[in-house]
Amino acid sequence: MAGLLQKLLPREQSFFHMFTAQAENVYVGAQAMVDMLRDYSDPPAGADRVKEFEHAGDAITHDIMKKLNQTFITPFDREDIHELASRIDDVIDLVDAAARRLITYQAKTIRPGVLELATTIRDATGEIVAAVRLLGKEDRILDHCIEIKRLENLADAQSRDMIAQLFEQEKDPVQIIKWKEIIETMEFAADKCEDVANVIETVTLKNA
Repeated sequence: MAGLLQKLLPREQSFFHMFTAQAENVYVGAQAMVDMLRDYSDPPAGADRVKEFEHAGDAITHDIMKKLNQTFITPFDREDIHELASRIDDVIDLVDAAARRLITYQAKTIRPGVLELATTIRDATGEIVAAVRLLGKEDRILDHCIEIKRLENLADAQSRDMIAQLFEQEKDPVQIIKWKEIIETMEFAADKCEDVANVIETVTLKNA
């Protein structure tokens, strides 16, 4: 039995590599959103770039689920592997959804604070990368989870301030509806980053 486990255990490490690839893809996708907002000269091209990372994320998530179905011994609980892959994928899905809404709603300029919110989301995804790289090592991994939650709280505050300014400054009700949805979609992406942190905490504490 020991010999069999030695053969199986090295294969388990592929999950860690796949999660790292998935997290890194989310980070570069979030950075693409920041780049799109920073230079808003060609929004469709920027949104298409974000979409590329969303598609790549779907492929990686599919590979993780396929690997999960094919693996008898997993590095941690199967339901946690499924949950972590799903929650990381949610982040890039919502980043892409926010970028798409800018195009769909034909936003001509970017409202104050939107770039800052996107940067906060990008920073949270960077912490996800750092945490995922430490899965199975338990080396200050929870510090990154705490930072993700701090950034999610910051995103909440940024979103509230922008929506308050939107209702105060914007007179066109159609623009209010459009921008409120864009801002809330971005804030949902930050919420999903916190969901990822919660799963990582669960995995870490279960395997401590």
